[in-house]
Amino acid sequence: MQLSLRNIGILTAGGDSPGLNVAIRGVGKTAIQQFGMRVVGFRDGFRGLMENRFIELNNDNLSGILTLGGTMLGASRDKPHRMPIAGRKADMTDIMVENFEKHRLDALVCLGGGGTQASAYKLVRKGLRIVTLPKTIDNDVAGTDVSIGFNTALTIATEAIDRLHSTAHSHHRIIVVETMGHNTGWLALGAGLAAGADVILIPEIPYDIETIAEAIRRRSLGGRGFSIVAISEGARPLEHASTAGGGNASGGKGNGHGESLGARSQQVARQLEELTGLESRLTILGHVQRGGTPSPFDRVLATHLGTSCARYVADGVTGSMIGVHGGKVTPVDLADVAGERKTVPLDHHWISAARDTGVELGD
Repeated sequence: MQLSLRNIGILTAGGDSPGLNVAIRGVGKTAIQQFGMRVVGFRDGFRGLMENRFIELNNDNLSGILTLGGTMLGASRDKPHRMPIAGRKADMTDIMVENFEKHRLDALVCLGGGGTQASAYKLVRKGLRIVTLPKTIDNDVAGTDVSIGFNTALTIATEAIDRLHSTAHSHHRIIVVETMGHNTGWLALGAGLAAGADVILIPEIPYDIETIAEAIRRRSLGGRGFSIVAISEGARPLEHASTAGGGNASGGKGNGHGESLGARSQQVARQLEELTGLESRLTILGHVQRGGTPSPFDRVLATHLGTSCARYVADGVTGSMIGVHGGKVTPVDLADVAGERKTVPLDHHWISAARDTGVELGD
């Protein structure tokens, strides 16, 4: 039975990601046009909800944003229970509950990655009616086959590695290409596989630098005097295999060993040059992977998830993330998503394909 909903809020939290505007548009237009709802967009994630900074969303300001990167609402990494206030971290969930009630919201839609899912679940436990959508270029949100933004980032990273092949070949170099991915290797693995990288290093498979160097030396002896190494920023060597890759579920930096992310890739490039005698260069793709126009796949995905989200909200669904499972969009209990991370399974078919085509994974 469809509930008589009238007001919904929407916010985008965590890092920006291609396709966020598309999802906002999908939720907003469906809510307005199909269900006659009032839609409020909160500025800069949970901080905007706490400070009650908002914009009324309508057909006019939801038009023309389909191809725009970033998010029209802004984003922040501030968390409801640890909000920076006057130089300290404070629990501001009660104020957020007050603002939720002040707007007479029937539901709040939160778009974000793993940290956002966890924060949203904390608000659910405070009694708020919340539905979330998964977005992250890392593709590590649990409970969904794919997240908004991953395909665009994968395309950007693949195109970058494609372009680096020519300079690697021309100068007989080792080119080390670092992709994002603090804790999971979906992006490096997918882009490396798509672009024909010779070595792919991901957090899920600790690497031995000597094994990699030997593989590159064999390539050189076989007449292939260049190599492309695709590496996740959270990849780690065997001696650090007892701990997970860098960062944490809420987007923290570092690899767990006192190094900043990027230092590991620099170390790999330096070691490979020393061990192989081949000139080595490092390219860190960084935030370019987050930017620009979302891919057609992400536009379709974000539209499908956004429109489905509005319909689930209209049907009274709450405390759920709207995810993709086997091509179908279905709600997943937030309790099963919060605090979880989707890593690359060691028996995943992408890993099998890499091994079958002779890609060195460092183990």
